[in-house]
Amino acid sequence: MIGVIETEGDCAEWTFPADPTAVRTARAVVRKQLVHWGIGTLGDVTVLLVSELVTNSLRYASGPIGVRLVRPLDAPGVLRVEVSDPLPDPPLERHASLDDEGGRGLQLVACSATRWGTRQGHSGKTVWFELTLPVPGRG
Repeated sequence: MIGVIETEGDCAEWTFPADPTAVRTARAVVRKQLVHWGIGTLGDVTVLLVSELVTNSLRYASGPIGVRLVRPLDAPGVLRVEVSDPLPDPPLERHASLDDEGGRGLQLVACSATRWGTRQGHSGKTVWFELTLPVPGRG
């Protein structure tokens, strides 16, 4: 994956072709992995944000799209999600007007995630976001 930082902890990653089916497939594998880790309650928000970022990658980049989920040991209580593509240009957060059909993806990420950002890799970029894991016993 592009711009990956090595992290200790649970990790799952996939690479998808730059094809419209990548969005649906990414949603499915992410949801399945969250259930496997016992944090399925984060499924709706996580797959929504992954959908937005994978869709952006499909719209602006050609080439493989990477998706990675990490529960880092150095940040307990955090789920980090990374979407990588070969386009080096960082995404631009737009302020869509009421009539715009697009342009809200990064706003959605910024409003829903605890933190988010981008980083350059050797051959592209990674857009990442973090979500707070649910406290066990509180759903």
